[in-house]
Amino acid sequence: MLQLDGNSLSISDVASTSRREIVEFSLSTASLARVESSRKLVDKWVAGGETIYGITTGFGEFANVSIPLAQIKELQQNLLRSHSAGVGIPLRNEVVRAMLLLRANALAKGYSGVRPRVIEQLLTFLRLDLLPVIPSRGSVGSSGDLAPLAHLALALTGEGLISIPSGNDRKVVDAEEALKEFNIAPLKLEAKEGLALINGTQMMSAIGCLALDKARRLAMLADVSASMSFEALRATDKAFSPYFSEARPHIGQREVAEHMLRLTHNSEIRNSHLKDDPRVQDAYSLRCIPQVHGAVRDTIRFVENVLATEINSATDNPLIIPTQDGTGIHLEGGNFHGEPLALALDYLAIATSELASISERRTERLVNGALSFGLPRFLTPKGGLHSGLMIAQYTAASLVSENKVLSHPASVDSIPTSANQEDHNSMGSVAALKLEQVIDNVETVLAIEMLCATQGIDFLKPLKPGVGSGAAHRAVRSIVPFLEDDRNTSTDIAKVKGLVSDATFISRIEGEVAGVDMKSNMRPLKKQ
Repeated sequence: MLQLDGNSLSISDVASTSRREIVEFSLSTASLARVESSRKLVDKWVAGGETIYGITTGFGEFANVSIPLAQIKELQQNLLRSHSAGVGIPLRNEVVRAMLLLRANALAKGYSGVRPRVIEQLLTFLRLDLLPVIPSRGSVGSSGDLAPLAHLALALTGEGLISIPSGNDRKVVDAEEALKEFNIAPLKLEAKEGLALINGTQMMSAIGCLALDKARRLAMLADVSASMSFEALRATDKAFSPYFSEARPHIGQREVAEHMLRLTHNSEIRNSHLKDDPRVQDAYSLRCIPQVHGAVRDTIRFVENVLATEINSATDNPLIIPTQDGTGIHLEGGNFHGEPLALALDYLAIATSELASISERRTERLVNGALSFGLPRFLTPKGGLHSGLMIAQYTAASLVSENKVLSHPASVDSIPTSANQEDHNSMGSVAALKLEQVIDNVETVLAIEMLCATQGIDFLKPLKPGVGSGAAHRAVRSIVPFLEDDRNTSTDIAKVKGLVSDATFISRIEGEVAGVDMKSNMRPLKKQ
């Protein structure tokens, strides 16, 4: 049971809900009291004929149009219908689940003026896994994710389309049909409620949370793939010395250096060339792993803080604020603006794309006979007749190049909307959608590096890699055999990607290296 209070939802909660690891939800007692208090204010103001944006007026450029009391409910339903203007392929089921949860949590803060019934409908959809079909394109990221959230909210009222469970699969049906099948009453909107459901950043927040959850794992995975390349290319571990981290004390740099030492602990490959290695230092893609991977970790921490704040925020307009004297205030403002997320999600795309960029450079060294320090060209024992892993590096290069385009920031753009009333938009939804593809590309590039590094390590037998790199090597070999003769490389890449996309893979590797004593790897820096 996940209890919502509008203040304590975690990114892990969002990710777990998206995977259906959490399926029961409730509203805290304190939250329920706040929600009811703000709703009473809306009812009082409507009954008193007060002019309030989006409650007794039209929307956007129509804010100067007064709406008669008898048409206030119709106004809210019309809002959802008119704003359901999204296009493109539907958002993934995981994203829609996260959106439902995030919108419920935002309303649970008690600043939106909705009835508890509205939040209950959102949570009922989550519990039963009824997922509104939401087109992925159409949001400009200010006034919230209006079009995507309108499609979500419209389904709550029995209009639009819903994806429902059907045996071991799913099917898309009319919302009215879905609600009847599951014996759910359509939500009948009252004053403010349609607006409260669509003024928010929940699409970009949902995608951002799921991308961040994956990025945290990819940051660990990048160290693992790098440690395998480190072994196959017989690199030196001097670059991971704590001297560097003390001289330049970025948190991420220190974490990665220590992680690399743990992963390569007790490496027979490393120990075999400590005395007779003619190289003074390695190429940047090996020597600068702590600096590059570490900077990505620091970026992830920054974005995590932004998202953790956003998913526990009230993001609609106007805000309904109860006061101690009971009069309350309504504030028209811009908490729906997606700029904090737009900038952060662009930043995360840029950072994670660097994990792929430096990984591809290590893959190039693995397959390039002139750079691999003695490994056979393209990692095949039968070069010429067989091409080995030549084209795997092409694929990695293609994805890295694609990421360069996708990493161009969406947040630097703005197109005015609503007759220039909304004259600066964040484009945060565009940043979120691009980030999803970047993350997927990075995972594939890291899988390619692991595939190539595993092949490279095999050529160094009988020497064994380190504790963590060795565990990763065995995991890959358990699903992909040694490449003796050419075969469908795409199949091998897909198998390794399937392995590393499972969160338990990283957990197993970390379990192997958890007990490594850092003092046995490197002597500490002596203070002068």
